[in-house]
Amino acid sequence: MPTTLAFSVQAGAGAADLQAVDAGLDAHNVAEPELAHVEGLYVLARSPAGVVVGGAIGRTWGRCAELLQLWVHEQERGRGAARELMALFEREAIRRGCTLVYLSTFSFQAPGFYTKLGYRVVLETEGFSGGIVKYTMHKTLDGPTPRSF
Repeated sequence: MPTTLAFSVQAGAGAADLQAVDAGLDAHNVAEPELAHVEGLYVLARSPAGVVVGGAIGRTWGRCAELLQLWVHEQERGRGAARELMALFEREAIRRGCTLVYLSTFSFQAPGFYTKLGYRVVLETEGFSGGIVKYTMHKTLDGPTPRSF
């Protein structure tokens, strides 16, 4: 049966179009009961004035923790803030019963930093302009017996 849909290929999309796709995907995902166990994990660093100057943002689900974003303000870089954010992120992941943290980082970001923290490359994606490589990295965590779900 021929489709009556109209398809388009675009370099960008409007906010309403993006919202429709997000809402549709969210509705589909919410139907999966296991997703009720996904829990956000936010570790923030603040200046004495209370301004956020860094963060490790991610989520946990079962025995996995995913680091989605790690950022430290340029004035705070090189002072151990990123290492402390990661230590607190991993500590909370262990407390929640996680045994694995995974993340993605580009070659121009922080693969060396994560390697120093014990992460290992499990996937290299090449083909980006300028020879940039995207790394998917894992770290096995030691901690208490995982909680059951």
